[in-house]
Amino acid sequence: MADQKESRLIDPKSGFCKSNSTFYSKRNPLTLPPHRSLDITTFVASLPHRGTTAFIDAATGNRLRFSDLWRAIDHVSDCLSDLGVRRGDVVLILSPNSVFFPIVCLSVMSLGAIVTTANPLNTAGEIAKQIGDSSPVLAFTTSQLVPKLTGGDIPVVLMETDPPAEETRGGVRIVGDLAEMMKNEAERPSGKRRVRDRVNQDDTAMLLYSSGTTGPSKGVMSSHGNLIAHVARFIVQPLEREQIFICTIPMFHIFGFLNFCLVSVAMGFTVVLLPRFELDDMLMAVEKYRATTLLLVPPIVVAMINRADSIRSRYDLRSLRMVKCGGAPLSREVAEGFVEKYPTVEIHQGYALTESNGAGAGIETAEESRRYGSAGPLSPGVEAKIVDPDSGRILGINQTGELLLRGPSIAKGYFKNEEATNAAIDSEGWLRTGDLCYIDGDGFIFIVDRLKELIKYKGFQVPPAELEALLHSHPDILDAAVIPFPDGQAGQYPMAYVVRKHGSDLSGEHVIDFIAKQVAPYKKIRRVAFIDSIPKNPSGKILRKDLIKLATSKL
Repeated sequence: MADQKESRLIDPKSGFCKSNSTFYSKRNPLTLPPHRSLDITTFVASLPHRGTTAFIDAATGNRLRFSDLWRAIDHVSDCLSDLGVRRGDVVLILSPNSVFFPIVCLSVMSLGAIVTTANPLNTAGEIAKQIGDSSPVLAFTTSQLVPKLTGGDIPVVLMETDPPAEETRGGVRIVGDLAEMMKNEAERPSGKRRVRDRVNQDDTAMLLYSSGTTGPSKGVMSSHGNLIAHVARFIVQPLEREQIFICTIPMFHIFGFLNFCLVSVAMGFTVVLLPRFELDDMLMAVEKYRATTLLLVPPIVVAMINRADSIRSRYDLRSLRMVKCGGAPLSREVAEGFVEKYPTVEIHQGYALTESNGAGAGIETAEESRRYGSAGPLSPGVEAKIVDPDSGRILGINQTGELLLRGPSIAKGYFKNEEATNAAIDSEGWLRTGDLCYIDGDGFIFIVDRLKELIKYKGFQVPPAELEALLHSHPDILDAAVIPFPDGQAGQYPMAYVVRKHGSDLSGEHVIDFIAKQVAPYKKIRRVAFIDSIPKNPSGKILRKDLIKLATSKL
């Protein structure tokens, strides 16, 4: 926060302070709880609202009231304590979207234990790597996903209605089911009194894995205080208090986790859950439940534009007032195209990272939404700097450089990776985002390009280095590089440039199949070109920009 002297030097229009070259948020200031002994679950439970229905399962039509939600969280917390889960323990959740997901998350965090989530699309090998890094003491999953935990030594609780308990299935030890845990004490065998350790806001609450560009994915450690700061943003924002959301984005992802396990519960919003994304299912749910708000990634926005005539003729979307878009930058052309096709719906872009826990920038009003191509002004409580990535010189208004962020939502760092933490977050708490941006004279952020090399496929992050390592393991491949290839539907997809060993007749189809068998579907290589050598700089770093230019030169 700016002190009184700096506050007098801050430009009220842009939020820029010339004395320290820092941009400050123009939003209402955050009010954070002063006492440090507080967990995110207790904080969320303490916030008053008038909501009645918390979640609706679109597949079954079943509704979960807020009163029943909190009762279930309390009972599951008791059972977790009976199972020996304690402060600092890690609990894995491997599940598609369901009403059980927020119950488990809030129960685990109420004990001071740590939630880590895994993508159900990941392979058993990819999940095993995450398990090996985070060492969970317990896992929650579904019967369909149990095989992906085979070979591990983690006791498993099934997230079903009536699964058998206390059994071994395919080498996985089943120790219970969530439906039994959610029963009240009179309906289930009595256990011990819950052991509730004292939880501090600085304690780690969440361990989500963010893909890296130069090695394996890293666990981002977010504290209870980080998550409390994120929820506190919505207390000071002028939000409509009666909103009905459709949840299609995955809850294991930071975008879904923060919005549908924390914010919607804290604010009393109703969330209609779809287990997976299907455009027609989502639109039918909007019509059936009179939904007001959608959270989408850019490829889905593009799909809605391309099919606008058919969509408007088949579905009644008159209740829909807002689309919030995140996960990847939304171009001016796409934003304008959406508003042209759906003139009664506002489209609000936002910008954040896993490491910033939802903090960054965001559109909040209809007037701001007309600033097409912008991610909006800085979030409440956030400070920013724009830095020249080559010289390190701090830049000013309308100057493009790497965006640095600071604030109470910035994560603690990377789990068991001090080197990566120090490279990303400096001693003063500034997070290097790896994104090239500028902030204009009105304080709006514009994303220009990514310094980081992650490929954004339908909102998922795909690290090129991971795919390159797999390509290098093929006996017929001498060298390889993976780049993002632009795609109107997916945003980007992985393309591989491959150097074949002398005499090899390796085909592109074989390369695609070789990778597809080892990675989740969103990481698949979808285009292959063969090349005599991979362009690199003197230090051996791949010159991806040269390859991107080569790949797109014929578009």
